[in-house]
Amino acid sequence: MRKLTHSEIKAERKDLTVINNFKRNPIYAICDNIRSIFNVGAIFRASDGAFIEKLYLTGYTPYPPRKEIEKVALGATLSVPWEYRKDPVEVVNELKAKGVKICVLEITDQKNILWNYKKEDFPVCLVVGNEITGVGKEILDLADISIEIPMLGMKQSLNVSVSYGIAVYELVRKFLY
Repeated sequence: MRKLTHSEIKAERKDLTVINNFKRNPIYAICDNIRSIFNVGAIFRASDGAFIEKLYLTGYTPYPPRKEIEKVALGATLSVPWEYRKDPVEVVNELKAKGVKICVLEITDQKNILWNYKKEDFPVCLVVGNEITGVGKEILDLADISIEIPMLGMKQSLNVSVSYGIAVYELVRKFLY
């Protein structure tokens, strides 16, 4: 085994000049009222890796251009289609009208474990909420499904950007495989 060099790794990646020629995975995401600018940067980076369709930043979520986002995103703000919208409910309603399932990453009384998400439930919009209060009630009321990551220790949740990364990659796995 040999570790690949940076140039070898880069040769296998999509180039920014032609990235829009590729079909993206049918996954949208909404980040609503995220406080940490660094979480936003990490979510951009995971969104690029998962090659999602579009990222919506809503509420008081920080959005580019911000050097703190870029510090973590490392250029992903250029490769991920994104949009800032104040009202997440408008985005949810627009996506639902296009046949996109709204999936909140939240602990609810439904107890749907992330691993059980079904391939037929695409296209999907993954919604993550505030680091303290989670996804707001107005979005929960419009959601088609909730999913959660099993927590086996004492803590009830993971950092929002970590949770997002786990969830978006599991959705990509479900869709592609």
